[in-house]
Amino acid sequence: QVQLVESGGGLVQAGGSLRLSCTASGSSFSRYSMAWLRQAPGKEREFVAKISWAADSTYYTDSVKDRFTISRDNAKKTVYLQMDSLTPEDTAVYYCAARGGSWSPLVESEYNYWGQGTQVTVSS
Repeated sequence: QVQLVESGGGLVQAGGSLRLSCTASGSSFSRYSMAWLRQAPGKEREFVAKISWAADSTYYTDSVKDRFTISRDNAKKTVYLQMDSLTPEDTAVYYCAARGGSWSPLVESEYNYWGQGTQVTVSS
């Protein structure tokens, strides 16, 4: 069993940066691939980035490439999302999710564990 807790959200001006953290409780964090998803008001939830359990593979949705960086520290049981050059279009609730296995598809139902979400608001 894994519990995920996100932190680091908040209000930032356009062009600014935030770093989200997602810390897991329980064992075997290193055996989970991790993902960040977001849901903006009135929109469906979408994948933002994901990382393999060994951090040797990453994925980014096109809209965040070259601005966001996903990373993980298995010793700290934490996955991060560094978000730079933020725009109002990045405003959303950001969720982290975990799936057992080295890698995972872009299918929400494949993820076993979810955090409660953290709000990111980017003002223009």
